[in-house]
Amino acid sequence: MSQQNPSRPNRAWLFFPSLPQAALRYDIAAGLTLAAIAIPEQMATARLAGFPPQIGFFAFLAGSLAFAAFGSSRFLSSGADSTIAPIFAGALALLATRGSPQFMALASFLALLVGGILALGFLLRAGWVADLLSVPVTTGFLAGISIHIFISQLPALIGLPSVEGSEFYRVAEMAKHWREANPAAIAIGLGALATIIIGEKISPKLPAALIALAGAAFAVRYFHLEESGVAVLGKVSAEFPHPRFPEIAPADLPHIVGLAIIISVVIMVQTAATSRSFPNEEGRAPDVDRDYLGVGAGCLLAGLVGAFAVDASPPRTAIVSATGGRSQLSSIVAALVIAALLLFGASLLEHVPNAALAGVLMFIAARIFRLHVMRDIYSKTHGEFALVALTMAAVVALPVQTGVSLSILASLLHGVWTTTRSRLITFARLPGSSVWWPCTSSGAEPYGERLEGVLVTAFQAPLSFLNAYGFQNDLRKAIEEKPKLVVLEASNIVEIDYTAARILSQAIEDCRAAGADFAVARLESVRAQEAFARYGVMRTLGEGRLFRSVDEATKALAPK
Repeated sequence: MSQQNPSRPNRAWLFFPSLPQAALRYDIAAGLTLAAIAIPEQMATARLAGFPPQIGFFAFLAGSLAFAAFGSSRFLSSGADSTIAPIFAGALALLATRGSPQFMALASFLALLVGGILALGFLLRAGWVADLLSVPVTTGFLAGISIHIFISQLPALIGLPSVEGSEFYRVAEMAKHWREANPAAIAIGLGALATIIIGEKISPKLPAALIALAGAAFAVRYFHLEESGVAVLGKVSAEFPHPRFPEIAPADLPHIVGLAIIISVVIMVQTAATSRSFPNEEGRAPDVDRDYLGVGAGCLLAGLVGAFAVDASPPRTAIVSATGGRSQLSSIVAALVIAALLLFGASLLEHVPNAALAGVLMFIAARIFRLHVMRDIYSKTHGEFALVALTMAAVVALPVQTGVSLSILASLLHGVWTTTRSRLITFARLPGSSVWWPCTSSGAEPYGERLEGVLVTAFQAPLSFLNAYGFQNDLRKAIEEKPKLVVLEASNIVEIDYTAARILSQAIEDCRAAGADFAVARLESVRAQEAFARYGVMRTLGEGRLFRSVDEATKALAPK
């Protein structure tokens, strides 16, 4: 049998002989490392979501196996993720008691809905959805989520009972009872956090979180810390669930549908970012839509086995890439290791202290709080930094799903506002050349020359209903100078909609009514050309008024 090039995507991962022997070794090594990273992370994320730790393992198994079957990326790791866990856990806690059978059924049903939406995204080729959230909004959203994680895990870290309610109420309750904090729990939690931080600095490939949990469990048993009030996981069920459809009350369905849309958008953004950060081949665009299908299939499988929605994980994917993984076989190896742990080693998890899991989540919270990105945004644009701060405040101060919804809305409004700021600019010809260039915007005399009676202007954005009226007003002001010829340099008008086409046709007629001829130069976009023909702009423009360059237009139509 001929060997396949390991640098190319390999969809036949089930047939081990079809992979080169060296690639198999790399995948097995990467899978073992991935399992060591995923075991503590999946347990901690399940706890964050309000589930027993083994449910995090089931989510990882579902996400890994489904993505290996349906996804495109060779590196992407799918499973329980701390980005979406606080969102759905906080929202579902308003409908059912966290950890109750009703809560778990709602989370499983939510996973099915999210999986269906992601599968629909694959069918509709909805990769563009990932571009709806700008970097400032994403940064503020992740910062708000990290604060949620920090506040929710602080009681476990210091040995206090967990408290339900808003973030402000939780902080107030902890402030009232801080004298009741357990020194042993604090030592274990901070020790686990310190171990992970030091291990990460030594090498990201080092399973520092697993080492921290193992050391914490040993300390609990050796020093009998349970007798000192240190809470532990307790018995972990090794029973694998039977696939079944979760049952929920019809009255809860409207709440779940809206939440599923929010979760799906967040997963799409994170999946696309992960796929683009770790492409299968350099210079080749990833198949983001196919990866939506892989993660969506993982959500569907997770919902059927009683787990919750899964997501792509950038840190785990980076581990697979850094340790030489060549295919999704690495995720399958990790899944087999975790399945073996559940079957034969569940008793090893009973003495893992909750404070140590809180330390793992604290580290994750610190990692997604992108302080360096905030500093960079602040140094370059205070306006967009305000968007970071507002998004972070909304996610923290409001119910999580409301804050995330407002974050998405803020990103869309920011994009709309940016588009509406586009205005007409004037061009001048560089002396001794045929090049026309934008004039200065400072009001000073432009470096260039103008032809008498000729106005060359440009609109540097797609022309749509969002900015078409501003375009029309700017052009009306410009023709008050009574030019004999107006040339619209249209190289940046890559699209035009029906509203804008009508306004552009009216603007052409306004120019002619004012005694000015009108021409269009450098309409390079094929979509814009088709829109000109479809909406009748070409008919209004007339024959001989569309040119390949401004210089060509002025030579043909400028007054002599």
